Amino acid sequence: MPMYRPHDDTAHEPHPDPATPTLDGVSATALWTVRMRAHESARDDALFHDPLAAAFLASAADPGAPPGSGPLQQVLPDWLAVRTRFFDDHLLAAARAANRQVVLVGAGLDTRAHRLDWPDDTQVFEVDLPAVHAFKERILAGHTPTARRTPVAADLREDWPGALLAAGFDPARPTAWLCEGLLFYLPPEAVDRLVAAAGELSAPGSTLGAECLNADAADSPFVRPWLDALAGSGTPWVWQLADPEKWWGEHGWHAEAADLLALPYAVERFAPHLAAHPGLETQSMILVTATRPAGGR
Repeated sequence: MPMYRPHDDTAHEPHPDPATPTLDGVSATALWTVRMRAHESARDDALFHDPLAAAFLASAADPGAPPGSGPLQQVLPDWLAVRTRFFDDHLLAAARAANRQVVLVGAGLDTRAHRLDWPDDTQVFEVDLPAVHAFKERILAGHTPTARRTPVAADLREDWPGALLAAGFDPARPTAWLCEGLLFYLPPEAVDRLVAAAGELSAPGSTLGAECLNADAADSPFVRPWLDALAGSGTPWVWQLADPEKWWGEHGWHAEAADLLALPYAVERFAPHLAAHPGLETQSMILVTATRPAGGR
C-alpha cells in the first residue's frame, strides 16, 4: 500500500516564479495531472497523497486544464485517482518482490520517488525531456526522496535507452517499468520502438505497467468528445488498441488488463458515474500490468 503523508494546503493562490521554466506541448499536460493530484490530495477520502503537487501547481505560470467539457472530462479526476493508486500498488509490490530498479518513462511531474514507502535499496529513474526536469528540480530542491532518485533527461523519440544506461541503469537487474499517461500521445510506430527498447533492457522477471486507450470505445459518445477536444488543443491521442493481452504478448510481455471492479476503492470512487455511463470502467481506458518472461516470450 502507498505510504500516506500529511499534505500541503492546496487552496492557496498560485504565485508563479518567473525563473521557473515553462512547459508546452504534451509536456504541459503534466500540469493538468498535477492539478488533479493536488485536488485529490486535499480530499478526506484521498486514494493517495502527493504533498508536492500543490507546489508544482503554484509555480506554474499557467497550469491550464484538460480541454472540453464532455462526459469523460467529468470522470477524469476520479479516473486519475484510481489510476494513480493502482500503479502505486503495482510498483510497490514489484519493488518489494525483487524489482528494486524502477523506471518511470515520460515521468512528467510524478513524485513517487518522494511519496511512496520504497524498500531501502530501490532506485527510481525518471525519464523525460530536459525542460520537464528543469521545471521539476526547482520544486524538488530540498525535499528528500524515499528512494534513490535519478533524473534522466532524454527525448523519447531519440536515444533515451543510451541516456538511461549512462545514468547507471543495469539491464541485468529485473526492472519495474511504468508508462502512465504517455503511450496514447505517441504514434503507433513510436510506441513499437519504445516498447521494443524497454523489452531489450528488461531482465527476466521485469514488470511493466501501462495505460492504454481502448480502440473499441474510441468512437463512443463517452470517449469521442474527449478525443476531439484533445485534437483541437494540439495534444491528440494517436495510439489505441483493442486487445491488450494479444498486443503486449506480441511484444514479449505476459500482460493482463485490470478488472477495476475487483478493486474496492475503484468501485467506491466510480459508483456515482456508473449509472450515467455504464461500462466506463471497461470500455474507455485500460490499465495493463505485465511481466517479462525468459526469452521475452
